[in-house]
Amino acid sequence: MTPRERRIRIHSFIEQRGQASVEELMQTFGVSAETVRRDLALLAEDGAVLKVHGGARKRRPDREGSFQQRMTEGREAKARIAERLAGVVKPGDTLFVDTGSTTLAAAAVLARIGGLTVITNSCRIASEIGEQADVYLLGGLFRQDNLQTVGPQAIEQVGRFRADYALLTVGGLDAEAGITDFNPQEAEVAHAMLAHARQLIVVADASKLGRQAPFRVCDLERIDLLITDTVPPTALKVALGRAGATVISA
Repeated sequence: MTPRERRIRIHSFIEQRGQASVEELMQTFGVSAETVRRDLALLAEDGAVLKVHGGARKRRPDREGSFQQRMTEGREAKARIAERLAGVVKPGDTLFVDTGSTTLAAAAVLARIGGLTVITNSCRIASEIGEQADVYLLGGLFRQDNLQTVGPQAIEQVGRFRADYALLTVGGLDAEAGITDFNPQEAEVAHAMLAHARQLIVVADASKLGRQAPFRVCDLERIDLLITDTVPPTALKVALGRAGATVISA
């Protein structure tokens, strides 16, 4: 079997199973861990798979499932991302936090820091951190699926605050498209938050990297810090470096 044939079979294996660990691929194809990692890196560069901690998984289609569905996806990756956030945010900081499964995971870590002021449009995040921080819940049009508020009222209220950080999750993060979202109303809230924050922190697992969603939030140049669970694909990594963004891989 040539290296190219092996990569084709690895890709097919991951497509059928949804994801695979390095160890699983070693045993299946009878090659070393180094060879598997090299194959996965090449497949990821081609956009065929998404590298994650300890292996790879298939790319998801360019759409999002329900919030509950997203909460079950990539739990370990989101938890690692959240823990890295603890080394950045300090007691006394003020943060905008938008609605998302990754920012909800981050809220549990933020609650441990204490002394924070948090402005959010997420009822879940407000409930998660409300006993340990001063929380301002934005009003507006209520959306049941995500338990969030959106619309002109929410955006107007964002403008009443100034924050140290905008902590945002994303629908997609791409070298050319920048930060994008699948929901136009969520994209508008995110854009308003970053406009009134000193720095932008993006938290995004591997499934978001190299992907485009329909609605634009901002360019990569606006990102101060990206916390993710894997090394970004080559094109995105280069673009983030040119944009001056710091990248932390959890």
